[in-house]
Amino acid sequence: MDSEENTPLLKDDSGRWVKAQTNVKLLFPIKLYCLCSQSSHFVTCLDRVVLSLSNLCSLSFPSSDDSQNDEYKSRWRSIRVMYFTMFLSSVGFTIVITSVWPYLQKIDDSANASFLGWVVAAYSLGQMLASPLFGLWSNHRPRREPLACSIFINVTANIYYSYIYLPTSQNKYHLLMSRALVGFGAGNVAVVRSYVAGATSLKERNSAMANTSACQALGFILGPALQAGLSFIGEQGVSVKVIDLQLNMYTAPALLAALFGLINILLVVIVLREHQVDDYGRHIRAINYVSEERMDISQETEGDIDQVAVLTSNVLFFIIMFIFAVFETIATPLSMDMFSWTRKDAVLYNGIILSCVGFESILVFLLVKVLSQRIGDRPVLLGGLAIIFCGFFVLLPWGNHYPAIQWADLKNNTVIHETFAPTPVSNSSFEPTGCPAEQTWCQYTPAIHLAQFLTADVLIGAGYPACNVISYTLYSKILGSKPQGVYMGWLTASGSGARTLGPVFVSQVYTILGPRWAFSLICSMVLGAILLLGALYHKLISFAVRHGRILE
Repeated sequence: MDSEENTPLLKDDSGRWVKAQTNVKLLFPIKLYCLCSQSSHFVTCLDRVVLSLSNLCSLSFPSSDDSQNDEYKSRWRSIRVMYFTMFLSSVGFTIVITSVWPYLQKIDDSANASFLGWVVAAYSLGQMLASPLFGLWSNHRPRREPLACSIFINVTANIYYSYIYLPTSQNKYHLLMSRALVGFGAGNVAVVRSYVAGATSLKERNSAMANTSACQALGFILGPALQAGLSFIGEQGVSVKVIDLQLNMYTAPALLAALFGLINILLVVIVLREHQVDDYGRHIRAINYVSEERMDISQETEGDIDQVAVLTSNVLFFIIMFIFAVFETIATPLSMDMFSWTRKDAVLYNGIILSCVGFESILVFLLVKVLSQRIGDRPVLLGGLAIIFCGFFVLLPWGNHYPAIQWADLKNNTVIHETFAPTPVSNSSFEPTGCPAEQTWCQYTPAIHLAQFLTADVLIGAGYPACNVISYTLYSKILGSKPQGVYMGWLTASGSGARTLGPVFVSQVYTILGPRWAFSLICSMVLGAILLLGALYHKLISFAVRHGRILE
């Protein structure tokens, strides 16, 4: 019995522990058969025999196979907690996004549409500032610390959002601050992605990163759905005098997000454990916050990071996030101008379209898992950018048909209105529809047809998620097994900066120059990204491949 317990174990090619006796029995017949039957491969077989014998000479004595299984299960439990954290981060952004404008109007009469733009941008600004800070924190301390802190900030900000009707003045600035704090709490996205990257092997990483992005997309889909489900409470709602709370359709979603955050904190504290593996999936003893043990990290972590590849990845990610921010910002005003949709119609139809795009993105994430393993990350990224280019190219106005002008709706229901507006309104309508007369380009820019709009939605909805998930995956591989918190923080910050600048850019260019100029400039940006990727294609390789530790 003692000899059975003391039997040495060694790791096979897949990194699993195997009893040495079993390995010895199987090793030599197989190798000898290889040598005898395939003499042309003598050198290759001999190398393998030598490698196997060298493995036998460096036997390890782990406590038991059960400990390995427990480590594996704990690692994936922790990764799934990261999935849930990413999901809640998305829900926290979208669960109030459809109601923030009426809530702003209700609490502060002085608020206008331009201030709403700042409220929307505040989230991304907060996230941009917080991402590098939380990333730096996670490099030197246990990750549960920045995660728990950021989620607590998020919970507090959502509760703050629910009480901003109480001050007697300047309520709009309180709302602005609450959304900025929610965005600051969402800076933990960098920590989440760096954890997933560090806790997975190269083989596992594409799938894990795709799952992370899929959870993020699911949050974007379910957030507005939860808001719609809570709208039955109404504007008046119920008064809870004990805590001086007005529970209504505006405050209930934020409080629900706060409740989700409390559950997330418990999961982070109770379930999350620190795990780090190398490119082959073998556990690394050193944890990011124990500086004394960093000298013991396996050789895979030695070497410098290619800063050109890092900078290129950040630029590409900025462009990808910028163009998607443009797409989601312009969808509503473009549809109202081109199809003469009312505000209610635009919210309903675009909500349906974006939900369909969200489901499409989940399917794309699943497809990317397979494609990236078959053809590699860079071809998928290149293909995604090409699809996005096609999507915006389709949106360019062509032909000699022009959109209905708002003054045509107000004066007389002309033939032009009936021809180009899918949803004509009567003369008694109090809401003018069509392209505003003050936008001079409406009178000489051809109309974008509904078929063009829907085709572009499908193409961009396929290209963007592919580029998004591959950008994160490829970036994590470029960084290798080193702590990635700060680098992931910069990547998240570049994306947040793009989501801040994108809406400002498109609102100005579209209003003044029209869709032809706006989408032509976007096509130029995407083409520039494709050329940049092509020029530095050879630099965007994994850390292990670059240092010759594995073959591409």
